[in-house]
Amino acid sequence: MELSLLTRKSDVEWWIEPQGTMRVPGIIYATEALVRDMDAKVYEQVRNVATLRGIVRASYAMPDAHWGYGFPIGGVAAFDADHGVVSAGGVGFDISCGVRLLSTGLKVQDVEPLKKRLADELARHIPAGLGKAGRLHLDGAEMDAMLAGGASWAVGRGYGTAADLERIEEHGCMAGARPDEVSDHAKRRQCDEMGTLGSGNHYLEVQHVVTIFDTTVAEAFSLHEGDVVISIHCGSRGLGHQIGTEFLKRMVLAAPAYGIDLPDRELACVPIRSPEGQAYLGAMRAGINCALANRQIITHLVRGSFGRIASRADLALLYDVSHNTCKLESHRTDGRTRQLFVHRKGATRAFGPGHPDLPPVFSEIGQPVLIGGTMGTASYVMVGTDNGEERSFGSACHGAGRNMSRHQAAKQWSGRQVIDSLAGRGILIRSPSPRGVAEEAPGAYKDVTAVVDAADRAGLSRKVARLEPLVCVKG
Repeated sequence: MELSLLTRKSDVEWWIEPQGTMRVPGIIYATEALVRDMDAKVYEQVRNVATLRGIVRASYAMPDAHWGYGFPIGGVAAFDADHGVVSAGGVGFDISCGVRLLSTGLKVQDVEPLKKRLADELARHIPAGLGKAGRLHLDGAEMDAMLAGGASWAVGRGYGTAADLERIEEHGCMAGARPDEVSDHAKRRQCDEMGTLGSGNHYLEVQHVVTIFDTTVAEAFSLHEGDVVISIHCGSRGLGHQIGTEFLKRMVLAAPAYGIDLPDRELACVPIRSPEGQAYLGAMRAGINCALANRQIITHLVRGSFGRIASRADLALLYDVSHNTCKLESHRTDGRTRQLFVHRKGATRAFGPGHPDLPPVFSEIGQPVLIGGTMGTASYVMVGTDNGEERSFGSACHGAGRNMSRHQAAKQWSGRQVIDSLAGRGILIRSPSPRGVAEEAPGAYKDVTAVVDAADRAGLSRKVARLEPLVCVKG
């Protein structure tokens, strides 16, 4: 990105001043090096989002921002609940993609002798890959029950315990879901995909804690150096993609009737209070519940795998948070508390201490913010901050962010090359797709440490712990 287009406010804050039809400024949180590496499309998309009706305060981009469909990935935008718009592109195709972190009660020395057996066992029982089916089939009634109930539905079917629900965003069930607004096609795509990882950047990793940055918060999160943890990164699979595809088309067709002149067709949106807007919110909330249920079922399968190989393991849920959502939230802005629909696309909710939506166990310390790396790189646990509310509506980055297309990555690396290279570092990869491994090569992504450091310096969230992989199951 060309720095001359921006106004530098600090070493990690850059503004696109309002111009033309922009209603608010664009604000990018990143170091100079990260901004320079962002593609020019991020600048254009941040500007475009700033033109949308009812946007409040600013159009934001997180340190991992890169080009997306309409909205940049790493984009955050909040809209007035009565006069604003909702955009399917502002949520993305993988509705409620997110990260879940489990503790194990084990140390790295306990797992090293079992690593190969664990890798094989997890790969055998956690289906991964494009269109991969699981062992669970949902008929019409069960599909609707799942879309309405989320992780609560899964726990009610024996996949986990009620204690898990207290550590999940929305307590495991997104209110206001409308299974009737989800098409039969979307439901058919999902009926055999529950409890599966999917493809792309999704993964299940056995990781170990290598560095603690904040001992007080780490203690509250029960994280210590040498601990083995499990990270699950996936979303709503085919159902979420189908919802996004269908509603983007509907919004493109409906927008002119509401006097909405789109700067980019991919930025399709409609008024929140319109019939189309309400239909999308109902379907999207059902997609959120699908993702929460999916990660809950995978958790149950992981617990079974560990029980067979490492019987001393005690897999407790630390937290589960999504990074592709639009939610109605209360935020203080312009001197008053307002109801806003906050779009986070490739951006993680990061509420600070005292926020009423946090579980009691985290109320005084702040929300765990889970930042996924890519295969072979570090991941991070962060925590929400006191000033994150005014900085970005309580939002932070979600991962490293791509710096190379999948096609480019597959041309530069082979899957076998990546697998062998990581094995040499003691990281075992299990994947049904060598091409998928090549597309997700560590070199295809930004430096996740640079991204996390920028989020920390900007006050979006604060570093707690660095995690590195031992085993990675990929689609």
